[in-house]
Amino acid sequence: MKSIQIKAPAKINIGLNVISKRIDGFHNLETIFFPLNDLHDLLTFRLSDNFIFRCDCHGLETDSSNLVMKAVDLLQKYTSRKFALEIELKKNIPMGAGLGGGSSDAATTLVSLNELFNLRIEYDTLLQLALELGSDVPFFLRAKPAVGRSRGEILSLVDLQIEKPILVVNPGIHISTKKAFEYIIPKPSGVNLKELVKNNSIDFNICKDVITNDFEKYVFTSYPEIGAIKESMYMDKAEFALMSGSGSTVYGIFNSLNDAEKARSRFPGDYFTFINHPV
Repeated sequence: MKSIQIKAPAKINIGLNVISKRIDGFHNLETIFFPLNDLHDLLTFRLSDNFIFRCDCHGLETDSSNLVMKAVDLLQKYTSRKFALEIELKKNIPMGAGLGGGSSDAATTLVSLNELFNLRIEYDTLLQLALELGSDVPFFLRAKPAVGRSRGEILSLVDLQIEKPILVVNPGIHISTKKAFEYIIPKPSGVNLKELVKNNSIDFNICKDVITNDFEKYVFTSYPEIGAIKESMYMDKAEFALMSGSGSTVYGIFNSLNDAEKARSRFPGDYFTFINHPV
């Protein structure tokens, strides 16, 4: 095997509850991670004589601060070897949007290099390495619907299918996750997200008053434009709408593609909008 090309999907959070602060400075949380397989970055890994990393995206650094580079460096330290390869990243997922693009790229890099160089690193070890890169990275090693607990790395797969279009809207506002956490008052949610998944689905009409994202209060107060996106989706017949991660992306689940397209048409042209089609 001399090359691998792989899609790194985005994700949304169906509910995001910050339960408590940990002694290590991180937070315990509970969420349902759901992959958006239609929205993805594309990474290509090729064996080469030298290490090269290219990206077609404006504004994204390709130095040691990039999560792809951090994943490569972490594997090199773990295996005590240097990897001669060429990496190309085609970026489609908005950056810093709560959709997990950088985390997905990092997980894809771990999995691809493990395969390309026949490293034979077991999943449990990859999971620990992924957590060193970020709290969302472990989910993307498999990118299957799952309830995430602790920092997000304790994953319980759920048989969840969303057979409706999902409209994703990002206004291009950067939200500092660190600052957003400063305004969070951790508390038990009183809702067991896993129990809301029944017969491979969630009844969002019932759950829209139960499922929350604890970051919305701070983000919507600080950036009313983001809160207005959620309001607009509900006005346009969204069955359910919520902010993903710590923002600034809001998604809406619609009963029909026509409703999703109609809602999409109302947002400014400089917004990033995308419709993930039904399974």
